[in-house]
Amino acid sequence: MLSAESASVVRATLPAVTGALDEIASRFYATMFHDRPELLDGLFNRGNQASGAQRRALAGSIAAFAGALLDHPDTRPDALLERIAHKHVSVGITDDQYTIVHKYLFAAIADVLGDAVTAEVAAAWDEVYWLMAGALIAMEARLYHEAGLRPGQVWRRWTVVERRTETADVVSFVIRPADGKPAPRARAGQYVSVRVLMPDGVRQLRQYSLSAEPGGELRRITVKRVAGTNGAPDGEVSNLLFGDVCRGDELTLSTPSGDIVLDDAEDRAPVVLVSAGIGCTPLTGMLSHLAALGSTRRVLVLHADRSPAEHALRAETRELVERLPNARAVFWYERPGPEEPGAREGLMDLSGLELPDGASVFMCGSLPFMRGVRTRLLAAGVPARRIRYEVFGPDLWLADAADRAQPRV
Repeated sequence: MLSAESASVVRATLPAVTGALDEIASRFYATMFHDRPELLDGLFNRGNQASGAQRRALAGSIAAFAGALLDHPDTRPDALLERIAHKHVSVGITDDQYTIVHKYLFAAIADVLGDAVTAEVAAAWDEVYWLMAGALIAMEARLYHEAGLRPGQVWRRWTVVERRTETADVVSFVIRPADGKPAPRARAGQYVSVRVLMPDGVRQLRQYSLSAEPGGELRRITVKRVAGTNGAPDGEVSNLLFGDVCRGDELTLSTPSGDIVLDDAEDRAPVVLVSAGIGCTPLTGMLSHLAALGSTRRVLVLHADRSPAEHALRAETRELVERLPNARAVFWYERPGPEEPGAREGLMDLSGLELPDGASVFMCGSLPFMRGVRTRLLAAGVPARRIRYEVFGPDLWLADAADRAQPRV
């Protein structure tokens, strides 16, 4: 996919570019938003910009893609690209915006690396960029077509028909299309973007998993209000939704997106759902879907939380497990309570736990949690290809790829 000439240049310069990617991404976003402030209105999340999460995710994806081109020159890294394409569709990215990104990204590369960016180096990395952009544009065009939408036209008004308190910091919203037309097709495990108008007049958006069976005309999202830590601000969107939105209000949602979905074609394969904290939401959606189907698949639900009182959708999870003939749930709590007398104390520990052979594993939770669980799953003999994860916000797991992107020799 990458020409031999460019591959040689990229291989030689990848360590330098990878080492400077964080600074490049920082310069890129700062310059682009200075010149194009309208991009912060309804497209980019200000919280992710302030925390640096978006910057690190961009750097990680570029490094991972370049490394994949060198390590596997005859194979396109579609798993990486599909995840990005779904996220782009969920916010309405269009192909013309790739030209804008190219302009500011390559200006940032030149600013940061200076004289090291010769015409040859610029041409090689330009080829990398357009290979990645071209693949994403094609994938996004397919996703828009499958959804029956014009590129970028992803937004629709929904009416809140029920607001349900789950815990002290978590609330669920049951919603239906405000226009009376059929709800769009969705798959268990997918998410939607919610776009809201902030007090300063700027629209901000955040992705939320569909936390219930996605069939029918109703949808449900479950929102945890985010409190800022280590100097980071509180979550703008989550706090507005938690504090202000009630039954009868309208929300603006995108078309359902996301590549981490339950595959009904594998209707006999066991399923292991592993979550921590509010990471339970997409997996509860999967569990709800299995219950709606009357599935006989073997299902193992593993969840870790601070306490039963802070475990969102806990009672519902128990009820769904009881409806499935071959399902079992195991909960861990740092502070156990009488609500779950059979729960285990402490952090999630897979030792001594029998995992079903041939299972598809889906994970959602904090990155440290998922990294630790994945390591233990691999040690237990679960193939890496059968372990999939969902992450809220920019995929910072990809940021680790910057350190792994060096071509192997």
